[in-house]
Amino acid sequence: MIKLKKIFITAVAVMISSQAIARDQIKIVGSSTVYPYTTVVAERFGKQGKFKTPVVESTGTGGGFKSFCGGVGVQHPDMTGASRAIKKDEMELCVKNGVTEIIELPIGNDGLTFAHSIKGQDANFTKAQLWKAIAHDVVVDGKLVKNPYKNWNEIDKSLPAIKIEILVAPPTSGTRDAWDDLIMSKGCDEAFKKLTDPKNCTKYREDAAVIEAGENDTLIVQKLGSSPNAFGYLDIAI
Repeated sequence: MIKLKKIFITAVAVMISSQAIARDQIKIVGSSTVYPYTTVVAERFGKQGKFKTPVVESTGTGGGFKSFCGGVGVQHPDMTGASRAIKKDEMELCVKNGVTEIIELPIGNDGLTFAHSIKGQDANFTKAQLWKAIAHDVVVDGKLVKNPYKNWNEIDKSLPAIKIEILVAPPTSGTRDAWDDLIMSKGCDEAFKKLTDPKNCTKYREDAAVIEAGENDTLIVQKLGSSPNAFGYLDIAI
């Protein structure tokens, strides 16, 4: 269904707070990448018969940390899965709300891939080309303008003469954080950084060229399979 274009590695982990011992049923939130693994472990844990099966909810990495760091008590989750390391502001939120006794448990690696349907055209993209396709604003003739590119070959004549259609993860996703760090930030035009705040390198265009496809990677694969000209990034937990 898809062809893997590039693979990058980032840590996948589960964060555990001390509140797990205060519940008769563990509550787990977080990454959609970690979710399948967590669900299987939770079910096996419950089948042992000593404790209730933990409640597992897929919220995305960012949403998981927000909930996890929201405070101490049974109204907050005991664990959160993450497809990236916790950010400084998230750790500060944890500390602010009294969530301080945190254990990080690495459980695997996460491969990030830019994929398309096997029915689609192959292309060897550079990071700079991918950035130009996704960025909200780009530099044209020395000026900062709203992204004008409609087709891939407008970015580079070597690319396919098909419209740009990219499925992306939502802002709460650790997959998106990884993509922004590994592709958007590194592919960002140096001229762009001189004309505006470099933080804008990770700002996505808001037209039909970029489509938020949600946290469910299976649905993204299905959408790519039914749209031969579409590309999308997703992760593969290892």
